[in-house]
Amino acid sequence: MGINKILVANRGEIAVRVIRTCKELGIPVVSVYSTADESSLHVKLADEAVCIGTPRSKDSYLNMQSVLSAAIATGCNAIHPGYGFLSENPKFIEMVEATGITFIGPSANVVSRLGDKATAKMIAKQCGVPVVEGSDGIILDQEDGLKIARKIGYPVMIKASAGGGGRGIAIANSDTEFLKAFEMTSMEAESSFGDKSVYIEKFVENPRHVEIQIMADKHGNVVHLFERDCSMQRRNQKMIEEAPSSMLDDSLRKKMGESAVKLAKHVGYVGAGTIEFLVDSRKNYYFMEMNTRIQVEHPVTEMITGIDLVKEQIKVAYGKELSFKQKDLQILGHSIECRINAENPLNNFIPTPGKIKKILFPGGFNVRFDSHIYPDYEVPPFYDSMLGKLIVFAPTRKEAIRKMRVALEQLVIEGITTNIEYQYAIMHTPEFIKGAYDTGFIAKFNGLIQGEYNEELLGWTKRKIK
Repeated sequence: MGINKILVANRGEIAVRVIRTCKELGIPVVSVYSTADESSLHVKLADEAVCIGTPRSKDSYLNMQSVLSAAIATGCNAIHPGYGFLSENPKFIEMVEATGITFIGPSANVVSRLGDKATAKMIAKQCGVPVVEGSDGIILDQEDGLKIARKIGYPVMIKASAGGGGRGIAIANSDTEFLKAFEMTSMEAESSFGDKSVYIEKFVENPRHVEIQIMADKHGNVVHLFERDCSMQRRNQKMIEEAPSSMLDDSLRKKMGESAVKLAKHVGYVGAGTIEFLVDSRKNYYFMEMNTRIQVEHPVTEMITGIDLVKEQIKVAYGKELSFKQKDLQILGHSIECRINAENPLNNFIPTPGKIKKILFPGGFNVRFDSHIYPDYEVPPFYDSMLGKLIVFAPTRKEAIRKMRVALEQLVIEGITTNIEYQYAIMHTPEFIKGAYDTGFIAKFNGLIQGEYNEELLGWTKRKIK
């Protein structure tokens, strides 16, 4: 049976993105929303909308019974989870599968194996994919963790096994720091993901964060759609993404792509997925985790390949074969994405919710802004601070940077503090222009902006963002 109505189990820009794609395909779509999101754009654009609870995520978007009941009550026979919330929750997927509703993504069994980062790491090792040294699975207790940390050597990363979005991660440089970090990370993991289990990895200092987008259908076809560089991060959360990566050559790109495809085939993966790697200064790459869903930064891959990933996700869920083969794909140019957030970059990126008074979106050839905001929209304090994603595409990286600068200059969001000017400043730094940055860049950049280093290097930038 084909899909005749889709429930979008998410909010914000990704819900809007999925709704628009459903409408292009002629498929009726249902939105769910919390009482805090009653006036959100994803509610207004859907054919139907169902309130599923109060503002707190656990009482609405993470409430499995409420989401599933909304799907059943409105006659939906498919659910698109977007990213975050229940998108990688195997228990929810099992509940969806048990009702006969199609989950637009991999099966509960695959998500359970790959969504748990410790298990995913073991699977990667079985496939011959390089991994960072660390624990073989979850850590039972602090003493167990200390033994492993001492064995592989500090610094180490303590990571939530069910984590994502940059949460549930801590770095320890000594036994004392490890004990504190272990307790804090376990508590955060339980609070954010409902699972307090953690694992340990050797901390690779100043790496590049490069991920491979894959797509697979139910007929055994698996392809990769090249890489995205996500090294520009603040507090372990991505801020700027670009494709392709300036660090990879054709040989390394081919190896990493083949590793990603091998892993996906090994577990019988179906749908869109992303294998994330760390790449060190010697161009050694290590498996980090797999995200079993569409990624926030998927638009840069769409721009350089010409493939609509969300549309392909839905078609694969229908049971259709992929509309392209590996040999059909090529890198058509360069794309950059800036995440536009309601936050204060000069005050530890603290969220800045409130009412948006005025908006002016940039336009022009190959300029795209994926968002759910509009004038007089009230940005709620309960969820992620992202307001939208500004994406540009050009034949070369140099041209893409120039295009992004112009787009940022023309993007106006008034009424709340945003990171627009901060992003604009980064587009002018020598490190970004050369593509010679790593995951530690933002910490250094903040030092420059706040005058802790040589102020003359970015004097004009400092004046601009004040």
